[in-house]
Amino acid sequence: MAKINLNKMSLEELKQLQKDATKAIDDFKERRRNEAIAAAEAAAKELGFSLKELTGAPVKKGKTKNPPKYAHPENPAKTWTGRGRKPEWIKDAEAEGKSLEELAI
Repeated sequence: MAKINLNKMSLEELKQLQKDATKAIDDFKERRRNEAIAAAEAAAKELGFSLKELTGAPVKKGKTKNPPKYAHPENPAKTWTGRGRKPEWIKDAEAEGKSLEELAI
């Protein structure tokens, strides 16, 4: 590797060199990390496991939507899961003397 004479470089050239070196180091580390992950996955696969199984890494699950438990008596498109604040139509029905069991789906 050619030796760079830093004393002959301007401040801008030194800053650019620093920026380029930092980028090159980060890229090198990322490549090495990916190589290590690939090697670990290959070793785990040889033994019949996935890397996630061996490391106990949590499996990301999508957010599940709770099914509705209650429906508006006149407009079945209006529903409520029973979680969170009660919708106005539930409050109105309760004010009329209806119970939640009567609004259950």
